[in-house]
Amino acid sequence: MTTTTRRKVGVAGAIVGAASAGLAAAALAKRYAVGRIRLRPDLEANEPFGELRGRERTLTTSDEVALHVEIDGPDDAPVTIVFCHGYTHNLDSWHYQRRDLRENYRIVLWDQRSHGLSQRTEKQDSSIERLGEDLFEVLETFVQGPCVLVGHSMGGMTIMALADRHPELFGDRIKGVGLISTSAGKLAEITLGLPALLAKGLHKVAPLTVSMLGRGGSLVDKTRHAGNDVAFLVLRHFGFGDSKNVSPTLVDFVESMIRSTPTEVIADFYPALMNHDKLSALGVLDDVPTAIMVGEKDWLTPPEHSRAIAAALPRAQLTEVPETSHLVQLERPSVVNDALRDLVKRVEL
Repeated sequence: MTTTTRRKVGVAGAIVGAASAGLAAAALAKRYAVGRIRLRPDLEANEPFGELRGRERTLTTSDEVALHVEIDGPDDAPVTIVFCHGYTHNLDSWHYQRRDLRENYRIVLWDQRSHGLSQRTEKQDSSIERLGEDLFEVLETFVQGPCVLVGHSMGGMTIMALADRHPELFGDRIKGVGLISTSAGKLAEITLGLPALLAKGLHKVAPLTVSMLGRGGSLVDKTRHAGNDVAFLVLRHFGFGDSKNVSPTLVDFVESMIRSTPTEVIADFYPALMNHDKLSALGVLDDVPTAIMVGEKDWLTPPEHSRAIAAALPRAQLTEVPETSHLVQLERPSVVNDALRDLVKRVEL
């Protein structure tokens, strides 16, 4: 080996060594940061996230998809509250609402198609309109008396799709609506907190990126299911407005819920969310008491989306929750639960 060759090999080795050392240092810093977070007092350490269960039922939809449904609370309650969860979540995302409201109200929770324990469906059936029809069939099967519908994120869109297809239900059987961290449309225009130019570029590449991830979903899922500190830190920062004080146990719970949603399902529903536009259907909700809630720091469905919904519903009550992000029902459950109790009281009057 010549002197020049040895020198090139030495430089290459130094670069590789420096890169490896840098990665190792970054990994160590990441573990140190997560370790410090987990050592802090955790008021939710003993909270039984994902363990609350109701009377389990299965609904086979008109297109032969088996939906997982749970019924909780007294069957003779005057009002039933139906909860519709968000994108990549499942019915356990309503943990605090089920825990605190099931003593006084009949509660119906369900896993939207391809989420939670419900059956996977084909990409062409992964639409907001189909979710609205699923909700209609849930109501027809499990709700005979007056009810209040509550939806978070994609679940709110599901309610809007129901209003678009079955407006006759609102004011008759559906007596009230709660819309939490959701949007009536134009999600493809959100900036995610980025400068306008970067946000525009991100929206251009996001559909192709998500589609590619979906095609390699099984391979991607193998790495996701391992769980990692990066997912914990990212979710803690972006999912919660008060990230410094959020319970690590709660972050782990949400991260595991998202991780359990197959990458192919995430990819299948992404176009439906981006193309969602139900602003014209909102007028139907003006016939019933409506509560709108959003986190002040929500980056996924920003407050201006809830304000647009409120502008279309002059009689609705809008609550913007300070120091809170997209998962407001988990981050500030007492605020959400008080608003829902007030909504039901308005219905009962």
